[in-house]
Amino acid sequence: MTGLISVAGAAVVDSLENPSRLLIARRSAPPQFAGMWEFPGGKLEAGESFEDALHRELLEELGITVRLGAEVEADAEGGWPLNERAVMRVWFAELLQGEPLPLQDHDELRWVSLSDGDEALALPWIPADLPIVRSLLERVDSGVLSGKGLRG
Repeated sequence: MTGLISVAGAAVVDSLENPSRLLIARRSAPPQFAGMWEFPGGKLEAGESFEDALHRELLEELGITVRLGAEVEADAEGGWPLNERAVMRVWFAELLQGEPLPLQDHDELRWVSLSDGDEALALPWIPADLPIVRSLLERVDSGVLSGKGLRG
């Protein structure tokens, strides 16, 4: 897994303790992903942890601060494969401050219900994010969202 680009993603929910909604973002670029939905986040900068990257990216992209919960763990070592060059790790995050706005890379934000996974699954997701959505819905059903030892 060395040499891969590391990406941090957030599954922003309305509550880590009792989540009912998920905040998702629609890409405005690049052309092959424009109009598709994804988890907000982005690439790690040199020397940056995944958690620090998430806090930075969510502030830059959406204008929000969050409290991190549990990681939505992937089956693959190192995270969720995005393509042959990049891997993403995703954490549940609860909105702490700010009104989410599509400030960078997105043209729309939407809260979708977690009580009925069909709403989220019916949307056109970036293909690499769809397995993460399925895993996330399973985690919400099992109630495993809060993390231990993560900074808010």
